[in-house]
Amino acid sequence: MAYPQLTSEPGALATAAAIRAGKLSVVEAVDAAIERIEHLDAEIDALAVPNFQQAYAEAKQRDAAGPRLGQPLFGVPMTIKESFDVAGLPTTFGHPQFRDQIAPRDALLVQRLKAAGAVIVGKTNVPVDLTDWQSFNPVYGRTNNPHNPDRSPGGSSGGSAAAVASGMVACEYGTDIGGSVRVPAHFCGVWGHKTTWGLVPKHGHEHPSMSRREGFVAAADGPLSIAGPLARNPADLAVLVEVGAEVPLRRRAKPLKECRFLAITALPGAPVDASVREPTEAAIETLARAGIRIDRTSDLLPDQALHQRSYLKMMNITMSGGAPAPDGTRATATDWFALMNAQAVCMAQWEALFEAYDFVLAPPAPVLAVPHSEQAVFRGSFDIDGAEVPGGGALVWAGMATFPGLPATVLPIGSGTYLGAEMPCGMQVIGPRWRDLDCIAAAEAIGKVLHG
Repeated sequence: MAYPQLTSEPGALATAAAIRAGKLSVVEAVDAAIERIEHLDAEIDALAVPNFQQAYAEAKQRDAAGPRLGQPLFGVPMTIKESFDVAGLPTTFGHPQFRDQIAPRDALLVQRLKAAGAVIVGKTNVPVDLTDWQSFNPVYGRTNNPHNPDRSPGGSSGGSAAAVASGMVACEYGTDIGGSVRVPAHFCGVWGHKTTWGLVPKHGHEHPSMSRREGFVAAADGPLSIAGPLARNPADLAVLVEVGAEVPLRRRAKPLKECRFLAITALPGAPVDASVREPTEAAIETLARAGIRIDRTSDLLPDQALHQRSYLKMMNITMSGGAPAPDGTRATATDWFALMNAQAVCMAQWEALFEAYDFVLAPPAPVLAVPHSEQAVFRGSFDIDGAEVPGGGALVWAGMATFPGLPATVLPIGSGTYLGAEMPCGMQVIGPRWRDLDCIAAAEAIGKVLHG
């Protein structure tokens, strides 16, 4: 099963290897990335904030110093989502009133990426407040899907996925609370990984209305939301996870034929369009023909409709900072503790499921890349097999891994035709908590079965 690829540019580890072998200098690698951005971004508009001058300065310093131990990304030019602080650059979350507020220091993840040898050449575009499966705002405009400029690259890490898919850069780091890494990977035909909650720190990823307050200190990551990488191959994805991780991760992967999978492609009240359903079913059939054990139903699967309601409540409270809902009501401490208990129950149920299964396969979203809209997709509806379905229901496929804090890797599996346009299609591989590298390894093995 082929999937659309837009570039033959080398990945992050291949670029680092070329630099270490003396085939390429860091300055040359950075210069080539900037040239690609300048050539491609006029149509795509993935890059929100360039960092070219500082990137050149850092590249010269790295060429002079040479690589050190513990720098797997030595000399690799990359971008990062606009919502992460990079010293000397603005962080706006898409709000015009913050365009002149400059971050005084790098986010902790940015520090780790730089320590691993990466060179940040800029920050990529997002929707306002990171709340859409599109990426447009009044500060930086609209990002287009590099496969089709009339379609969204996804969101909220849409600029991230577009930059990687088009070949501007080899890799990126975004964030995900409602599919914001997984959906852009799915829409743009690249690899993406939602990390286990709490694995990669998000200090330095605060809303600018909060982070510039005198005395404000980010003491902990917010509930549900994670930082996760995007790349064009699984090896790059794995090293980016390891670079960002708070704790070392063990690899316990086993051959696919020794694994047991549960494939979920249909849920009550959560229809999936044929453009996603057909390539997903074809991928599952290919895996089954290869001798891989895949169940289609299980009584162990937690009640997704029940947990979806709690997930949406927790996500709305988290993203609003506890502000009143549109109807004026506000969550109480009792409400919050009830949600935490529901989340703990959900986690325990998934742990029980993973005693019987190694991984769960599912669509990242019910549709392929959507046409551009002037309103957030969740305020409208999705066309699913010709029927208009409320936008909020699509989040069940993201919430499946988000609410229990599970890792999930999205790999490209092929393409489908959605509303008259052929677009990439991905599939998510969900695994037990802290088994991030095993999720990526399983997705890599699946990719080899599907694509050879």
